[in-house]
Amino acid sequence: MTETLPGDSGPSYAAAGVDIEAGERAVDLMKKWVKKAGRPEVVGGLGGFAGLFDVSALKGYRRPLLASATDGVGTKVDIARRLGVYDTIGRDLVGMVVDDLVVCGAEPLFMTDYICVGKVHPERVAAIVRGIAEGCVLAGCALVGGETAEHPGLLGADDFDVAGAGTGVVEADRMLGPERVRAGDVLIAMASSGLHSNGYSLVRHVLFERAGWQLEREVPELGRSLGAELLEPTRIYALDCLALARVTEVHAFSHITGGGLASNLARVVPDGLHATLDRSSWTPAPVFQLVGEVGPVGREELERTLNMGVGMVAVVPAGSVDVALATLADRGVEAWVAGRVTERGEQPAAAALTGDYAS
Repeated sequence: MTETLPGDSGPSYAAAGVDIEAGERAVDLMKKWVKKAGRPEVVGGLGGFAGLFDVSALKGYRRPLLASATDGVGTKVDIARRLGVYDTIGRDLVGMVVDDLVVCGAEPLFMTDYICVGKVHPERVAAIVRGIAEGCVLAGCALVGGETAEHPGLLGADDFDVAGAGTGVVEADRMLGPERVRAGDVLIAMASSGLHSNGYSLVRHVLFERAGWQLEREVPELGRSLGAELLEPTRIYALDCLALARVTEVHAFSHITGGGLASNLARVVPDGLHATLDRSSWTPAPVFQLVGEVGPVGREELERTLNMGVGMVAVVPAGSVDVALATLADRGVEAWVAGRVTERGEQPAAAALTGDYAS
């Protein structure tokens, strides 16, 4: 039995490594950013046990379907931690979530986040939330709440991870997906902003562990430091995709994340059809070639791990191509015709890349 001495209050949460006051300060710092990521349907403010969203706004739908997605940003958080830059990783989180929602045609409505840290540094947590809020603004959705958890003893004082969940809505008869895709459809690729938030375990293994490169290294092929390239935020396509679906016919979208182009595209192609992307229709950004050459990593491995310069693919009927490309151009999205959908007989759905990349 442990004796408690006079004046000794005994073990405390703070002594165990959890700083409640720091957590409260983090909440105070993040409030202004959360407020920026609002929508008229949000009820109440930050600080409740649950975020509230007024679904009476959906009364105009004939048969509204709620879509839900959750994700994180993987080991890209290690880049942010090592650089001490925390205000962009949240945009990656939002992109990973909302662009999964929009694939079925759903409008993102709101998100919640979960931030896990070894020690609460209020300014760092607020910076992460700032990035999440900015991402929500770019996606047109609200940030209705979240959780910051301090895990001393499990995570180092500077370690952290982020995850989030989002909810969207789509009219049932406007839902996009494999059921709409037909032979003769055209594949429109939308350029990525870089690696996005996938494949960083491979990238870190190649560049840091094998090659011994440092984040501060200036890389002529990239035109900036390695760290700046690797921390480039994920492009958020949600509003661009929704705009596209409003002005012309779209059969499906494919969000190019883990697994690369072929495997993600195959997910929106029905049995009996084959989607083919022509590599010669684009030139991947230098970072992809860099990883391949420094590794060295073969093309097949690169393509099943990284997005190779394409963050989203729209599957549209041939008659929609011109309007789709013009709409994306007006919105500042680099896009191009990258391939087509063809018959495959009775075989299972498939997707593949052909040719060589343009130099």
